[in-house]
Amino acid sequence: MLKKVLVANRGEIAVRVMRTCREMGIQTVAVFSEPDRAALHTRYASEAYAIGPAPSAESYLRIDKIIDVAKKSGADAIHPGYGFLSERAEFADACAAEGICFIGPSSHAITQMGEKTLARRTMIAAGVPVVPGTEQAVTSLESALKHAEQIGFPLMIKAAAGGGGKGMRRVFEASEVKSAIETAQREAQAAFGDNSVYLERYIGNPRHIEVQIFGDQHGNIIHLNERECSIQRRHQKVIEEAPSAFVEPELREKLGAVAIQAAKAVDYVGAGTVELLMDEDKNFYFLEMNTRLQVEHPVTELTTGIDLVREQIHVASGDKLSHLETPVPRGHSIEARIYAEDPKRGFMPSPGQLSFLRQPGGYGVRIDSGVYAGYEITPHYDPMISKLIVWGANRIEATQRMDRALSEFVVNGVTTNISYLRRIIQHPAFSAGDTQTNFLEKYLDDERPAPSSTKLDVAKISAAIRQYEFSHELANRMVTQQGESSANGLSAWASNGRRANLRGGSYE
Repeated sequence: MLKKVLVANRGEIAVRVMRTCREMGIQTVAVFSEPDRAALHTRYASEAYAIGPAPSAESYLRIDKIIDVAKKSGADAIHPGYGFLSERAEFADACAAEGICFIGPSSHAITQMGEKTLARRTMIAAGVPVVPGTEQAVTSLESALKHAEQIGFPLMIKAAAGGGGKGMRRVFEASEVKSAIETAQREAQAAFGDNSVYLERYIGNPRHIEVQIFGDQHGNIIHLNERECSIQRRHQKVIEEAPSAFVEPELREKLGAVAIQAAKAVDYVGAGTVELLMDEDKNFYFLEMNTRLQVEHPVTELTTGIDLVREQIHVASGDKLSHLETPVPRGHSIEARIYAEDPKRGFMPSPGQLSFLRQPGGYGVRIDSGVYAGYEITPHYDPMISKLIVWGANRIEATQRMDRALSEFVVNGVTTNISYLRRIIQHPAFSAGDTQTNFLEKYLDDERPAPSSTKLDVAKISAAIRQYEFSHELANRMVTQQGESSANGLSAWASNGRRANLRGGSYE
């Protein structure tokens, strides 16, 4: 069994991984950028190391720095979480070269599934149904127009190295192809360092269904049922649930069989997700495979009773899967992502100090979070505050519990999307299971940026300034107590109470 795990990530996912490690008696190592010096994951770990300034390219994306910390700290494994380096084949290779266990799939599987056109070719060869489109990146406007006519309009232009909705454009006619390709290429280059794009048929009003798969080093591969992630804004997931209200047991078996087929095509080991598009007639097509833990993995955990991070650690240690058969879904689970953003101003991020934070609790409620009262949401990273996950005996109960939990969620100091999430949960179409990917566009398209005003409310501004000064002073006191990092990069948390933490104390 692994003894010490470095978590190459930040925020809620870093804390979530560390919690399972602590339960298993495994020490943890945090890495942090300068703005994250007082972050919860930095405080929660057994030890923590500074790795650079705010820009991810100079800190969380620096493979050399993370490997160096792993060697200095004596970590025998690295868990990448999601995002950042989690789907970088070169990171998995760098770990292998230093004899450090990478808690994830092989670099071969990451490469095969990471580049979307290569993934499409791999799946076609394996007999997995894919959305009709090009199997290679388009290299010229002439080629793109030729393929577009063959595929038909409307169609999607997608980044070959992409994900998360970046480098993606919908095109309705030939005259739009040139500008759409140029825009998608610029976004893809900025996001992924690769401007390659490909074309794919547009599936109208589909559902976004994904299947959790898991493989071990002994050739066993199973699926852990499906999740529905259809409620999206600009191709970014907002609400996720398991199981899908649209999928009956017979269809679930078909989806799982195709997901396993896809995983076997690349000899997959570890946790992964096969994402599919499903039309109104329940025809489904391979979209992509994420070779990592998903943000929405808790809904699978609550409906299967399996800790996916614990399973990842066991598989990485060489153990067989703890379950060799797919469990029947138990009850229903829903996840909502709580963000510091303003829906009335185009979902603009709302950075600032969390002057007050009350997160909900009660039966069937789970919070995955990396923040605390006094914590600052910075403009440098994703403005997620928490993931709120609920479980109920059925979908109705889970929906009612989510609404109740959202009503108890109180955040002061920043603007959040909580009221927007409640509008989704309370909408009759959500209750009816009418959750295609155009849900928000169809039912909640009345969110508009608030009109600007030149009138100033002096009392409110004064109160806000006083609250900010208080919160800033509190945060400064916390940082002062931490002290400065030691010469070897070890966070002052190690010398200011870390030993108590190792004896069983807690910073939670």
